[in-house]
Amino acid sequence: MPNPCPHFAALCRVFLFSVCALACLAATYAQQPASSAAPATPIVLHAARLLQVETGRLLTPGEILVEGERIHAVGTSVDHPQGANVINLGDVTLLPGLIDAHVHLFLHPGAEDLQTVEESVPWRTILAEQAAKDDLLAGFTAERDMGTEGAGSADTAVRNAIDRGIIPGPRLRISGNAIDILGGHEDANRYNPAQHVLSNADYANSAEQIVEVMRAQHKEGSDFAKMYETGPDKMIDGELRTPYQYTAAQLTTAVEEAHRLGGSVGVHAQGEPGTLYAAQAGVASIDHASQLGDETMRLMREKQIPAVPTFAIFEYFAHHAASPAAAARESALLDYKIREFKKQVAAGIPFAVGSDVGPFPHGTQARELELMVRFGMKPLAVLQADLLNGAKVLGWEGQIGVLKPGFYADVIAVPGDPLEDITAVEHVSFVMKGGVVVRP
Repeated sequence: MPNPCPHFAALCRVFLFSVCALACLAATYAQQPASSAAPATPIVLHAARLLQVETGRLLTPGEILVEGERIHAVGTSVDHPQGANVINLGDVTLLPGLIDAHVHLFLHPGAEDLQTVEESVPWRTILAEQAAKDDLLAGFTAERDMGTEGAGSADTAVRNAIDRGIIPGPRLRISGNAIDILGGHEDANRYNPAQHVLSNADYANSAEQIVEVMRAQHKEGSDFAKMYETGPDKMIDGELRTPYQYTAAQLTTAVEEAHRLGGSVGVHAQGEPGTLYAAQAGVASIDHASQLGDETMRLMREKQIPAVPTFAIFEYFAHHAASPAAAARESALLDYKIREFKKQVAAGIPFAVGSDVGPFPHGTQARELELMVRFGMKPLAVLQADLLNGAKVLGWEGQIGVLKPGFYADVIAVPGDPLEDITAVEHVSFVMKGGVVVRP
């Protein structure tokens, strides 16, 4: 049959070539950080106040000159280069981007154990992307993901996609799965053993196995190791009982291997003697830290190991328990934790800020700072714990956590004065990460 249009074949070839070329360009663009690349034009941020978190001094007004992804100048007045984009934020306080040292991007509110069994890893990864975005828009420009809860190294993909500008999210330090003993805190103990339900963590029952697991996780992209040191945790006659999982020698092996790999170890450790073993081993942080003995606190002061209280998750569980009996148990644990926290503050141990967000909604975890103030710390001390100690815990000291020349331009704006009312951090109105405005 003759071709009704002699130019039809040629037009088809041109069309197909154009489609292929566009597809190739789109694929190339998706691999580049262009969508989050810092603008070439300098930016000047102007606000009524700027907090110098190291000293607690408020600059009034406050200005920041941003060039590329980093801060070039800070003061009550900075140079306004010709052509600079001047953003007047009005009656707000400029702060460094917040840091959450304990998050779970791969969890959401609901039955945690059922999520990890019923939801596929691809689906959980999509939800993790959304969680990362919610946290960033809430002002958290850097986070430490403390275990994917059975999603393996899927957090590697999320971190890398953020770093390449494919999806929005905070700077991330990731661990992959946490590390646990057989029958430990995150094992599937309540399920029918015949079903062989997998643990939400990677098994390691000896020092040798700990090293093997850490090396496998590092190969898959982990930045640090998260280990469960205590559990199951129970209140008995008004006291916290927390069986330990690893000896001090085993944790020391983990810390040494982490240092060899260029990372660190963060532990879930509710109480003694596991918290003591963690301090003796020299971990990067003791998370939850509901019970710390005198010797443990002495070592934490000496080695500058911060406690990460995670009050927000304890409060959430107490207010959202499945039954009155469960609510009473959770409330008793929270009350105990508050009493112990006051002792820890008086003892002068260092703190970092981590919320354990995931089982409660992402983007709401700034409440952690409010609770730490409510239960005994001054607002400046909490902000320093969050920003200065948080940067150390994440391994980015000298890069984030302070508004200084040379640091990444991770900047947020909050209403009022957070030194007078710490709840201001729960109402972030502006977010910049690496010189890019992500929440105008």
